[in-house]
Amino acid sequence: MNSINLAELGKKFREDFREPTLLFEDTGHRIFWLGVPEASAFRSNSYLIVDHDEAVLVDPGGNVAFEFVRNRVTQVIPGSHVIAQILSHPDPDAAASFASWIEVNPQMKVLTSFHTNTLLCHFRDVPYEHMDVREHPEFRFTSGKILRFIPSPFLHAPGAFATWDASSGYLFSGDVWAALDMEWTLLVDDFAKHELKLNLFQIESMASGKAARGFVERIRQLELNAILPQHGRIIPREFVPRALDYLSRLKCGLDILYTD
Repeated sequence: MNSINLAELGKKFREDFREPTLLFEDTGHRIFWLGVPEASAFRSNSYLIVDHDEAVLVDPGGNVAFEFVRNRVTQVIPGSHVIAQILSHPDPDAAASFASWIEVNPQMKVLTSFHTNTLLCHFRDVPYEHMDVREHPEFRFTSGKILRFIPSPFLHAPGAFATWDASSGYLFSGDVWAALDMEWTLLVDDFAKHELKLNLFQIESMASGKAARGFVERIRQLELNAILPQHGRIIPREFVPRALDYLSRLKCGLDILYTD
């Protein structure tokens, strides 16, 4: 059981850029929001999943964020203990710093899709071990704890995917449910207002409502205790049904460009 009350954390949260924020903790398994180095509407969230003395970094961010994110990680665990990094899609704000992380630990696996992997050399060409999330839909920590990868194609990249942490029920959704928000807080507290901020990103960036509905059907049976997007606020459990409904009825991308 999570020792962190997300609802209370959301009420008390005040970002001060000093330390990572613990979102989940139970029997050696922890999840952190690492913060962002810039206060902008397009802020990018990076997350750290820690299982005993191993860690996995989720969407490490762009090159300009590397030092900030690395410092946050080392406040939790030595960088050499980060055994893998998850790249949910190839956009530079999510993935450009991947090579710098390989230099921190050359044994670090890169967990991503084939589509994303083919583009990484354009950031920097370094040797690394790639694990294709389609061929290997689960990743296991030494303890046996599981991360499951769920494809979210064309939301918005062809090889995009989300990551579900089975221990917490937290879904790291990449750009799905990403929002643009100048009046940012850690957690969504009013979903009706948040929909307007979701629309700013989702309507133009996602390929189609058909792709969105297909992804919803893939995750509907999972236990979802929170949704952690790469941009915007974390969606707590109480708003997960509304988040699924939002995505199910979303008209975006091709639905709008080609109305016939």
